[in-house]
Amino acid sequence: MGLDLRMNLSLFLTIYISSIVFLLVFHIIFLALWYVGLVSRVAGRRPEILTILQNCAVLSMACCIFYSHCGNRAILRQKSPGKQYSSWFSFWKREHRHNTWIAKFIRMNELKDQVCSSWFAPVGSASDYPLLSKWFIYGEIACNGSCPDSSNEISPIYSLWATFIGLYIANYVVERSTGWALTHPLSVDKVEKLKNEQMKPNFLDMVPWYSGTSADLFKTVFDLLVSVTVFLGRFDMRMLQAAMTKSCDGTKREELLYDHLANKDNFWFDFMADTGDGGNSSYAVAKLLAQPTLEVSVDGEARPLPRGNVLLIGGDLAYPNPSAFTYEKRLFCPFEYALQPPHWYKNDSIAVDKPELPEGVKDLKDYDGPQCFLIPGNHDWFDGLNTFMRYICHKSWLGGWLMPQKKSYFALQLPKGWWVFGLDLALHGDIDVDQFKFFAELVKEKVKEDDAVIIITHEPSWLLDWYWSSDTGKNVRHLICDVLNYRCKLRMAGDLHHYMRHSCTQSDGPTHVQHLLVNGCGGAFLHPTHVFSKFSKYYGASYASKAAYPSFHDSSKIALGNILKFRKKNWQFDFIGGIIYFILVFSLFPQCKLAHILRGDSFSGHLESFLGTVWNAFVYVMEQSYVSFTGVLVLLITAIIFVPSKISRKKRVIIGVLHVAAHLMAALILMLMLELGIEICIQHNLLANSGYHTLYQWYKSVESEHFPDPTGLRARIEQWTFGLYPACIKYLMSAFDVPEVMAVTRTNICKEGMESLSRSGAVIYYASVFLYFWVFSTPVVSLVFGSYLYICINWLHIHFDEAFSSLRIANYKSFTRFHIKENKDIEVFTLAVDKVPKDWKLDKDWDAEPKQSGVMSHKREFPSKWCASSAQQDPVATVKVVDYFLIHRSQNQNGEC
Repeated sequence: MGLDLRMNLSLFLTIYISSIVFLLVFHIIFLALWYVGLVSRVAGRRPEILTILQNCAVLSMACCIFYSHCGNRAILRQKSPGKQYSSWFSFWKREHRHNTWIAKFIRMNELKDQVCSSWFAPVGSASDYPLLSKWFIYGEIACNGSCPDSSNEISPIYSLWATFIGLYIANYVVERSTGWALTHPLSVDKVEKLKNEQMKPNFLDMVPWYSGTSADLFKTVFDLLVSVTVFLGRFDMRMLQAAMTKSCDGTKREELLYDHLANKDNFWFDFMADTGDGGNSSYAVAKLLAQPTLEVSVDGEARPLPRGNVLLIGGDLAYPNPSAFTYEKRLFCPFEYALQPPHWYKNDSIAVDKPELPEGVKDLKDYDGPQCFLIPGNHDWFDGLNTFMRYICHKSWLGGWLMPQKKSYFALQLPKGWWVFGLDLALHGDIDVDQFKFFAELVKEKVKEDDAVIIITHEPSWLLDWYWSSDTGKNVRHLICDVLNYRCKLRMAGDLHHYMRHSCTQSDGPTHVQHLLVNGCGGAFLHPTHVFSKFSKYYGASYASKAAYPSFHDSSKIALGNILKFRKKNWQFDFIGGIIYFILVFSLFPQCKLAHILRGDSFSGHLESFLGTVWNAFVYVMEQSYVSFTGVLVLLITAIIFVPSKISRKKRVIIGVLHVAAHLMAALILMLMLELGIEICIQHNLLANSGYHTLYQWYKSVESEHFPDPTGLRARIEQWTFGLYPACIKYLMSAFDVPEVMAVTRTNICKEGMESLSRSGAVIYYASVFLYFWVFSTPVVSLVFGSYLYICINWLHIHFDEAFSSLRIANYKSFTRFHIKENKDIEVFTLAVDKVPKDWKLDKDWDAEPKQSGVMSHKREFPSKWCASSAQQDPVATVKVVDYFLIHRSQNQNGEC
């Protein structure tokens, strides 16, 4: 029979649709029997549609493979059974082994015929089943010697199909209506799947920022628009927090000031920000934070770094938008795996009277476990801080870290005269009046002249103000420069997902801040560092970059991934990109006059004609087209708006025009290449020869020849289904005959004009064109857009957010650990892992360690549940110090660098 793609495709569709209909009818009948109580109650569990589709696909492929090798021949045997089988078993006779075996392998066709006839063909005839004779599909006549005029031999393909269907039905009935179903409520595959899921974490992937189909991203845009246009400047949750705080000054200060750590010895604390993106990266950082001790090398010397007594998180707790799902899956899940909450804690409970301390601990000062304080970031404010208040201020535990705080900002008194001010900038980029008043009064009453303050904000205004040439955070500046004077030794922030430290080098007057530190590597996608390499001035003082992670050189090299990996990382972007390209060339289909391109004698002649046609198409779009010109205009406006306002308006227009021109030229070239391909096929009589539904018509002719139907079964099925049976097959086959539909319609338009096409015909034509053009255009639109981002980020230093969010890099993660020494200075260690593991397994040490009732998880030697599948890639094994420095509390009290 050989391999005939058209026949196999047609046969596959026919058997596939018929099998689906048959099994759906069976399942409906079976559920009806369950409903009336004739089968086991477990049978009421509905079957999975995907399972039915998969079984039907496998069944159909098996029938197609059998047809390709054996055909649909009904073998009429003239030999006696004994003689027939003696000929077959002559393979194994010693005297025939030499000549017969080799001869059969040489003559493969004869061997195949004998296998088909001896192993599969004996399926009986319709006369053996008189009651069912009208429901059989008959085989094609093929016999040796004299043959009767017609055959009632059952089709071997029909027999194979019926066998598979019967096995499926028998297996399903046995499973659902016997004791097996009662003892196995889940299938073996599902049990194994659940077991594997329990042995591996179910982490979410990095957020696809360029997805055209993500509901989370659309919700994020909507929440942002509502927050900015409706609530910004009209409603502020920070004002509501201040209003709800009790009027008594002492009580009010207790809800914002935490001084229970002031007398601790050997105090360590950690800082991280921008977690809650990819599960792998967030868990990698959380696991490092949870370890009792990390062994690292500092200046060639091994140093054990104990876990921080306090964890400070600088905002942006979950991406892309704050919701119950993102907070639970992207924030709480990784931290609970890293350090489990108390066994008595209920995740869905609300903390009415914080802090909720473990049994036996009466006061927060007596609690020796790790604690956590957080400030909200801009992403946490997209819903007006609603989710942050519910999950942070009204809950007690982030994994094994106790959360005592009740408001979105706080003051934390540390040992040795150190303070931490956690400021809530909201979406304004500044603190509000009530917040300023609280910190100003606190500084006046509590903070001594020789004390030192660390200020945490969710965004590094020193870098962003320099980058955008703006001036934000006036209240924060007033607090630092006029209230704190020179007591602010360090400013920390996240928001930018990299690590950078700038230290003061020279100042003409008092230096208000000694060190500026950005560490947003808590789990979110990576941001570039080389874009901010020229920052040097802040509050009148000069600063120098002392550390950057990744380095400026590595950051620039990473940006190259936009050209090479944009489509791989953002395949959902194809949905939008293909539609945009199709709109740009919509008015140009079809191109009827392309013969001059093919008539050239040389490559240069072909190329010149091709480029000339591209230019003519461009002129047509600009001068005569409506749909395509509108698409170009809208895309141009969008591209200009997309360019950051950092550069001048004139440059923005130039960049936008060049960007759109590249996309338009690419779309025009792709359109002409598609039209040329169709034109060449038409000229060589490969397309547009037979009209519409050629595949179905060809199949009907082959079906009547190779699948005889003397009883009229197909006609009865067509009558009973009111014509749906052949109609479904017909239009499904036409979906696989799109090139022919496209070519025939194109020929008719070129001969008689677009007016000759009906509305439905035009819809079918443009849908067919869109299908192929979308497939051709998606790699190109990603390449053009990725190249645009690369040029902008490395040459113009713009689009730092857009160019790196597209790469969704989970690597280069870090956090900063602080140690208050006995001499009141602070050691600062920034710990990082270059590569985040993607595959995890259950940590055998964690699993083997006894879990005593009532013992908190922070007391365990192995607190984290998962470890990397490869021990060499585990974060604990690969962690390193990328920056180390000292902050002196008492040095330069006059404020000089």
